[in-house]
Amino acid sequence: MRRILLAGVITSALSTVAAMAMVQPAEAAVSPQIVPASCASAPAGHAHCNAVQLVPSGARPAAPTGFGPSDIQSAYNLGTNPGSGQTVAIVDAYDDPNAESDLRTYRSQWGLSACTTANGCFSKVDQNGGTTYPSGDSGWGAEITLDLDAVSAACPGCHILLVEATTNDDNDLGAAVDEAVRLGAKFVSNSYSDAESDFTTGMDAHYNHPGVMIAAATGDNGTQSGSSAQFPATFPSVVAVGGTSLSQASNSRGWSESVWNKGGSGCSSLFAKPSYQQNVTTNCAKRASADVSADANPNTGLAIYDSYGQSGWEEYGGTSLATPLISAMWAQAGAPASGDSGVSYLYANEAKFNDVTSGSNGSCGTVICNAGTGWDGPTGVGTPNGVSGFASGTTPPPPANDFSVSVSPASGSVNPGSSATSTVGTKVASGSAVTVQLSASGLPSGASASFNPASVTAGSSSTMTIATSASTPAGTYSVTVTGTAGSTTHTAAYSLTVNGTGGGGTVTVSNPGTQLWFVGYQSQPLQIRASDSKNLALTFSATGLPPGLGISASGVISGTPTRAGTYQVTVKATDSGGGSGSTTFGYQVYGF
Repeated sequence: MRRILLAGVITSALSTVAAMAMVQPAEAAVSPQIVPASCASAPAGHAHCNAVQLVPSGARPAAPTGFGPSDIQSAYNLGTNPGSGQTVAIVDAYDDPNAESDLRTYRSQWGLSACTTANGCFSKVDQNGGTTYPSGDSGWGAEITLDLDAVSAACPGCHILLVEATTNDDNDLGAAVDEAVRLGAKFVSNSYSDAESDFTTGMDAHYNHPGVMIAAATGDNGTQSGSSAQFPATFPSVVAVGGTSLSQASNSRGWSESVWNKGGSGCSSLFAKPSYQQNVTTNCAKRASADVSADANPNTGLAIYDSYGQSGWEEYGGTSLATPLISAMWAQAGAPASGDSGVSYLYANEAKFNDVTSGSNGSCGTVICNAGTGWDGPTGVGTPNGVSGFASGTTPPPPANDFSVSVSPASGSVNPGSSATSTVGTKVASGSAVTVQLSASGLPSGASASFNPASVTAGSSSTMTIATSASTPAGTYSVTVTGTAGSTTHTAAYSLTVNGTGGGGTVTVSNPGTQLWFVGYQSQPLQIRASDSKNLALTFSATGLPPGLGISASGVISGTPTRAGTYQVTVKATDSGGGSGSTTFGYQVYGF
């Protein structure tokens, strides 16, 4: 009951924010705010949802705002009102008692056929397949609503099975996935995630059901690798779904997409690189995500109808939108072959997707967070252009003899005229060990790289030395270390910072706009962006932050506010040559 009340208080507080915006003078009007659902944070061992709401600055709309079914069907070349009875399972935590009635309102608004328990289109069960539903939670209720409405938008003719886990404990959600498969679902959508640091042995087995497509969200916190990488999306048997920003355009498609800067991607710390990624440059030694993507930006989000702790029509995004969209589209293509998870189909059919080539979700400087031609971390192979890309294809086999390349440490700094060293490691990825020639590119003028030894047998390492001259310009440079064996190449990234000696550059700090949050709730990480005219390394600091919040040297504001109030925050960025710049913005913290 406490969870329901807190979620209700959050909704009430957000309504108050909207009302306040209506009575302010025009010059003080508050812009629409991006607000994560209350289920977007969770304790260790528990998954969080990835639903994000666009809260309007004025009165909440009585009619839908955001994309509707016809927009989704047009953007992804799905035809009109597709689907012919395929069952898409939605797995979420806790109960939404209004799920079916809200779905009825949504589908009626857009002229879609009814999907009810009575006509066999909709069914809802607990994680044991019964009707002893868990306790209600309006935060997870918003997630459930988003999932149901997204499936309806992309596949109006699909049937929907909602499986409600008892709690958001990782084990409960895994049991709910098993139950969805036991009940016959061939397409299972999971719009939640947790950090790999919380993974326990055997958890991935819940998400490995050959002949069933299981999709999961990559998260809403940008690129996250290592122990912060988000599972179940990092499981090799799961389709990892990233996020884009979708907008109408005057091109032949009628739509354009770029990376949503909060969509997830990353390198797993636990799971080996699967065979379907062996021929893909991911800059990850292990499993990389995402595999595929769809609309996720709440600014270009989906209109949904939610009456459980909400006031009706809302606009939502997050990779919690992209994941059920992909699941519903995949259902139109058919289930994976027996003994197959289907993830490899995406890589075999890469040319059948819309390639997203612009935008980034982090500052890693590599393909894992920057869009480009072909596969990239934020969007995978791209976004659907029809559903033929989800059908079985022929995945090229990995090379008979293959290897991987890594660099440790992956960054270093030097004064002009000095040198930096790093260890370049190689491993046998498949077959037998081969001889790997090493080289480096992307060096600044006056700098050179040498390797000792210059070639190694896969499984061995070499010392890389980057030497600079007195004239090497200050700045931070992305150096690509390349290993070559015959026609096969693999790369690893190294970041080189050359310290300034002639004073700092002009530093410009971007203003993120007014921020809103609540006492006692962990805030979404806020990355402050800045640029330097000399491309020098930047260090961030801040004054005036609400108690409980802090800023990292890389400019990420995070924490849990402990005191309500209106705060003026000044963030300063200082480069390695002493140059600095700052910006000031408001931060409103609401109490209960």
